[in-house]
Amino acid sequence: MSGAQVTEELLEELASLPTLAHPTVSPDGDEVALYYDITGRNELHVLDVESGEMRQWSEGEVPRNARWPVDWSADGESVFFHLDDDGNEQNDVHRISRDGETEAVIEMDGQVALNDVGEDGETLIVGSSRDGQMNLYRHDLPSGETTKITDYERAAGGAILSPDCERIAYATNESDDFDNQDVYVANVDGSEPQNLDIGDTGAESGPADWGPDGERLLVSDNSTDLGRLGVYDFDADEVTWLEDGEFEEGPKGFMPGGERVLGHRSRDAEVVPVIYDIETGEATEFDLPGGVASLGNEVILDDQRVLLTHTTPTQRPELFVYNVESHEYETLVEAEYGPFDPEDFADAEYFTVDSDGVPETDQAAVEHEPYEEFEIGALFFDSGQRPSPLIVNPHGGPRARDVKRFNLYTQVLVSLGFSVLQVNYRGSTGRGREFVEELYDDWGGAEQGDVVTATEHILDDYDWLDDDQVVVFGGSYGGYSAYWQMVQYPDLYEAGIAWIGLTDLEDMFENTMPHFRTELMEKYLGTPEENPDLYEERSPVNYVDNLDAPLFVVHGVNDRRVPVSQARIFEDALGEHGFKEGEEGDYEYKELGEEGHASSDQAQKLRMFQALADFLDRRVGTEPKAIVADD
Repeated sequence: MSGAQVTEELLEELASLPTLAHPTVSPDGDEVALYYDITGRNELHVLDVESGEMRQWSEGEVPRNARWPVDWSADGESVFFHLDDDGNEQNDVHRISRDGETEAVIEMDGQVALNDVGEDGETLIVGSSRDGQMNLYRHDLPSGETTKITDYERAAGGAILSPDCERIAYATNESDDFDNQDVYVANVDGSEPQNLDIGDTGAESGPADWGPDGERLLVSDNSTDLGRLGVYDFDADEVTWLEDGEFEEGPKGFMPGGERVLGHRSRDAEVVPVIYDIETGEATEFDLPGGVASLGNEVILDDQRVLLTHTTPTQRPELFVYNVESHEYETLVEAEYGPFDPEDFADAEYFTVDSDGVPETDQAAVEHEPYEEFEIGALFFDSGQRPSPLIVNPHGGPRARDVKRFNLYTQVLVSLGFSVLQVNYRGSTGRGREFVEELYDDWGGAEQGDVVTATEHILDDYDWLDDDQVVVFGGSYGGYSAYWQMVQYPDLYEAGIAWIGLTDLEDMFENTMPHFRTELMEKYLGTPEENPDLYEERSPVNYVDNLDAPLFVVHGVNDRRVPVSQARIFEDALGEHGFKEGEEGDYEYKELGEEGHASSDQAQKLRMFQALADFLDRRVGTEPKAIVADD
């Protein structure tokens, strides 16, 4: 079998590994609805918790890309889902019944996001950008009428209905501090909104769950820097804070009876669920292997059992039922590995490095003076190749982080012979609000230096890494990072791949969705009118002359988060500066049809894997692992 055939078969097998997404528990706790692509196409399945029997409800009616969650109807006889047009995220809300019949429930212009389903069987709360900014709407199922109930200048979201469906809690910001976010409670028609004044101005709070009696509210807050959870009592008008003080934590929901609350705790690059006793404040972590345990939309099965997804860098996601009394768990859905074994995948080494945001590598675009020094965490995946090329893979978000979970893109790159480095630069989550805010007014600054400092560290630590074969690859904000790394640190890279990335910040501000304009661009950078110099200085398109290695530009044509205009603007600038496009040229360019801001669809993932492998093989050289047996 030729190398090309080995690569193609390897990529096909990896892309076809089935993945579950958005498991959510039915109202009676007996079933779990989830997306699962075991057939090769994303479909809605329903799992019986006791018998383990799984039944497929849909036959192509749900979206190919499993980005958006699902939710049960109050009677447990149907499931609501989001449907868009080829990944453009301009969702409408549909539902599917047990017999597979589907119908549109809410159809409006813009993006529609289902926030909550009322226990009364009649009320839905959705967020929609129909009128511009993301605001809240109430939908009455019997009449089919949809009514706008908030009208804020800033995005409103995270809405949850009280048990009697007479009130809603949600988050928005009316203060003069743009960084602020508050918890509001209003009547279900939006009248009499009340700011609960939880936390400090400039911090962020949000609702998570109503107590069973409707007299308490589980909330999040980061006034003390690290995220914490608390229980707000309406009668007392005060919050009981439940916090460890050492780790970033967040809330999930009340356990039945209302005496305990469920949340999650972040430490280094792992996530573990935690349960708090409200009266004593005592916290108990779930007794699980290391890695990442995720809590989905609705997770409570009964007063003792919780549904969660667990994964590690080498273990693909599995669905667990965890008993909070005995601290024992059972596997409800095992991971599928096809022709692979967990040991075929690369594990993650976690390390830290001190960075002042200014690496030893020369800065070609913008000269920065040293910033405040931080300990920066990173994950390293050893390909086993000797010598090994290195792919630097900055995460998206930017309000996100890389953790010890199974990442298919990482394992694809490793299987092609590349070691992979992922850096949780300043601005990443898991370290508190102040660490996140280090990225405010500084895109393309210290965080990019953190990435290179970690890269220099790993190249020094492992002499078998080939420092002449370093590639940067990232998507979304990671795509912005890939562009920026290529023009700011051209001496470091042999090649780069920028996927659905930002290149022109003013164009991004003007053409992204309204809630991304305010809650991402304006929150981090201000407006182009307020900070024109910053928008110009930190746009990679203004430094295309610095490009000194092959660049692969990839973008989905239906992307509404980061519009395809971002890629086209950069391509135009490359042409204007004399760069040549093509397999033998200075750069390569590919638009992905029927796709938006990435996709979980197996065929679309395979298309991306093939494009990556082809570019890397021609520009750097690959050594694909012959894991799949040669027939």
